[in-house]
Amino acid sequence: MMLDNILTAMIKKTFLFIKKDVSDEAIEAIVQFIKFGIVGVSNTVLAYVLYVLSLLVLQQAKLFPKIDYLIAQIVAFILSVLWSFYWNNKYVFVTEQGKSRNLIKTLLKTYVSYSFTGLFLNSILLVLWVKIIGISEFVAPIINLLISVPLNFIINKFWAFKAK
Repeated sequence: MMLDNILTAMIKKTFLFIKKDVSDEAIEAIVQFIKFGIVGVSNTVLAYVLYVLSLLVLQQAKLFPKIDYLIAQIVAFILSVLWSFYWNNKYVFVTEQGKSRNLIKTLLKTYVSYSFTGLFLNSILLVLWVKIIGISEFVAPIINLLISVPLNFIINKFWAFKAK
């Protein structure tokens, strides 16, 4: 894959520049983390756009005014996890030749992992930021990323997308 080759070359040159030896496995792990980050950025942008659009629609309709931001978070969650699953499965956590994974099981695990960080944890943090600390409901999801993104990579790599 072209992106893998470009990233691998850049990483190798970086380690040569700083005069450090690095194994092929380490380079592969770094490439995977960078690709996860790229998918994560696109997922984050999509989730935030979906959150804002849902929130604006709910606020405009004056539906559920006390919990509109939580409902918007749920809508953004459901759709953005589907997006993330597709791209992580296709480009980040690619199964090795001769190995396989059950896509339905992986999708369910992806929803479970993102449910913990992306829905459960983020919703608790949203209440904390918005209701207790007084941070804007438009800014609060951005703050949540500092906690949920690294946690998501670990859960996805070692559990949700683990091959049979």
